[in-house]
Amino acid sequence: MYLRGTDRMKSSKPEPRRLKQFTCPVYGFQKIISGKYRLRILWDLREGPRRYGEIRQGLLTGGAGSSKDVTPRVLSRELKALMTLGMIERTDFATVPPKVEYALSAEGRSLVPVLSVMHTWGVQRLVREELLKKPVLRHERDAG
Repeated sequence: MYLRGTDRMKSSKPEPRRLKQFTCPVYGFQKIISGKYRLRILWDLREGPRRYGEIRQGLLTGGAGSSKDVTPRVLSRELKALMTLGMIERTDFATVPPKVEYALSAEGRSLVPVLSVMHTWGVQRLVREELLKKPVLRHERDAG
């Protein structure tokens, strides 16, 4: 399906699941965020669309405790799961070489305030004091 008559195509696969399928809201929320990198992907996409490589780089350079072994297979699985849940959208550009971008859907954007509260709580209670005092570089800020 083409978007706004441009050379962008919105991917039609996979078909999003209905979110209102759970009997317990906490369990449902846990299912959405329970992937290895899902929270980080959603957090990284809050400022706008990113390409696959940018998402992967953000996961690799996310700071202390980052997983240095994020594999393409695992990242692809997480992105597909988030698309299936309707949290993100994938846009294919009709270009050579191929270009694909991922962005938060309306449902995904509705999670940003929740993620912001989690981020604030984490900064206040989980981040070491010496890390809070050092100047934050732009790539570090974008990663997490």
